Amino acid sequence: MATRGFIGKRPSDGIGDRLPPGQYLTEDFPVLSAGPTPRVALADWRFTLKDGVRPVASWGWDAFNQLPQSKLTRDIHCVTKWSKFNTAWSGVMVDDILAEAGIAAPSDFTLAHSYDGYSTNVPTEDLINGRAMVATHFEGKPISPDHGGPARLLVPHLYFWKSAKWVSGLQFTSRDEAGFWELRGYHMRGDPWREQRFSGD
Repeated sequence: MATRGFIGKRPSDGIGDRLPPGQYLTEDFPVLSAGPTPRVALADWRFTLKDGVRPVASWGWDAFNQLPQSKLTRDIHCVTKWSKFNTAWSGVMVDDILAEAGIAAPSDFTLAHSYDGYSTNVPTEDLINGRAMVATHFEGKPISPDHGGPARLLVPHLYFWKSAKWVSGLQFTSRDEAGFWELRGYHMRGDPWREQRFSGD
């Protein structure tokens, strides 16, 4: 994993209750990636829902941006131990994606897939009921490629590797299938408040 732009510190009193154990607060937004940054042309971008291997709905960029738009301001926490408070995102809630597809979540397990071949597993319950979105904007501007643009998954209550950059779809699975980092020893859920960084935590 590559990281740059991190300057962190422990917070002053009164802020610590927002900071999970072992984390440091940063005002920056470090860039992390498992490999090169893909460049995804908007004309080629598609987001697809799958139930197992079966596609159930798909949108191009323009159609996706016609779905109901929402805003979230949340603290985010990286497994490399930085946290950033009050990050502002906008995009489409996973609940609204499912509603537009005319389905309820068909299983308890989900894999998020990305344009660079990355994947990460996320329990379905962590994606629904207002907990996650496919974000297209950060701080009022389109998400830059370095930070996962044109669209990334946002699951702010889990460690940020679960918020897959360059997201291309969600796949509902019958069992909890490990993604890229999970296959390399990272935790299958990744709750920062429980310090679920690695398998066995």
